[in-house]
Amino acid sequence: MTVTRIREFRSQRGLTVRELADQAGVSTGLISQVERGVTDPSLETMRRIAEVLEVPLFSLFQEPDEQSVAVIRGADRYRISSPHHAITYTRASPGGAKLEVLEGVLEPGGVSADEPRSHPSQECVVVLAGELTVQVGEQTHVLAAEDSCTFDSSIPHRFRNDSTTAARFLVSVTPPSY
Repeated sequence: MTVTRIREFRSQRGLTVRELADQAGVSTGLISQVERGVTDPSLETMRRIAEVLEVPLFSLFQEPDEQSVAVIRGADRYRISSPHHAITYTRASPGGAKLEVLEGVLEPGGVSADEPRSHPSQECVVVLAGELTVQVGEQTHVLAAEDSCTFDSSIPHRFRNDSTTAARFLVSVTPPSY
């Protein structure tokens, strides 16, 4: 189970467990279990909690101490998955940085979100393996390995994998998103 900083951010904002749960649309029991490290919530649940707390998603997992040089071992990366594990993200950058770098794996037929989402950032996605469809507003771009796409994240967007093999990619986001 992953230990999060939800309790710390919730307390800073003066929210009770019930208030956070109500605003995020989840049960108080779930918030309590996540704060205690008893269960790992879904990606969508963590997104809703981050939005209520007004913090970037992966800051819920960051270490509180900033370092001038941060080495993150592959085995020590924070990992978060969608409810059906169609997409998994691991954070390759330290928490609290001005740039967030995530490695994503999107299973065949999977999507990064049910509906396109927006947030005030810039993103660059680089496909490492497989094929990834990047949907930004009304535009759709199919990227193959070594292709990249940069866009304004304030435009609703999502990633799809319309192929028959998993897509592996890096996403750089600045500033880190909610």
